[in-house]
Amino acid sequence: MTGVIELDPAPESVGEARAWVVDELAALGREDLSDSAELGVSELVTNAILHARPPIVVRLGGTKDHPRVEVHDNSVVPPTLRDMTDEERLLATVGRGLGIVAMFSETWGSEVSANGKVVWFEPAREPVLDADGHPQHHGEVYDLSLVVQRRLDERDAGDDRITVRLLGMPVRVFEAHRTWYEEVRRELRLLSVNHGAEYPLASELSEIAVRVEEERRQASGVGGLDKAVAAGLDRADLEYVVPASAGETMPRLLELLLQVDEFCREQRLLTLEPTPQLLALREWYLGEFGRQARGEAPRPWTGGYTVEP
Repeated sequence: MTGVIELDPAPESVGEARAWVVDELAALGREDLSDSAELGVSELVTNAILHARPPIVVRLGGTKDHPRVEVHDNSVVPPTLRDMTDEERLLATVGRGLGIVAMFSETWGSEVSANGKVVWFEPAREPVLDADGHPQHHGEVYDLSLVVQRRLDERDAGDDRITVRLLGMPVRVFEAHRTWYEEVRRELRLLSVNHGAEYPLASELSEIAVRVEEERRQASGVGGLDKAVAAGLDRADLEYVVPASAGETMPRLLELLLQVDEFCREQRLLTLEPTPQLLALREWYLGEFGRQARGEAPRPWTGGYTVEP
């Protein structure tokens, strides 16, 4: 099960985060990682308290074999690793920034979006240093928006377009699914980057996720959903004009997410599988792109408009 805790921007939250991550790892049977996880989460929560505004959210993701600690905040400034002196390493238990995170991690990095950033690390059993006594890993800052823009700049957009009408879109339910999807997308991307040979599903879904975002950037009408969210609407009729390739990309994403569901059920992925309502929404929403690309008439949403637990 995914572990999540929301913290106040107060000094006592550092101790709360330390105790929480120890309990979460114990529940997974990974007490061997507790010391490193405590040190790392202390640094990241302290940094979030100093440089970001609430909410500050700590989450345990990844898998039992490769658990990952994440700290979410609303600052878009990426983290910076500075060199540490020998004395600072000796004083590691009182914290010296991201150098501590790097030193006690198998791998670490950050993902930046318009809504803030996530700094994550996979705790190690013992310090991970190179031959000169420096942290081996310097971290990766990933920005999906920049990755997509670079890819779009490198090629010409196709002219073929299709119109997709989404009738009775359940706005609040879709927002819940989008939150779940973003967590899974990040989970699978990190598994692909760090453990791709063990999780081939992660690599394909990560590539499809980038293609979906490319097509969204080339589409028109997608802002209608955000306007409906901002207006507090429960439902909306939307019309998107999207690249014709979306007629294949979105159904393939649906197929891959079905495999992700099984991955979650087997508890190899710590992200929770979606509720039956979110599954129904996903099948309808992604399926409409394929159906309408084949020339079929729009099929309205027939489910509820209140998010079900």
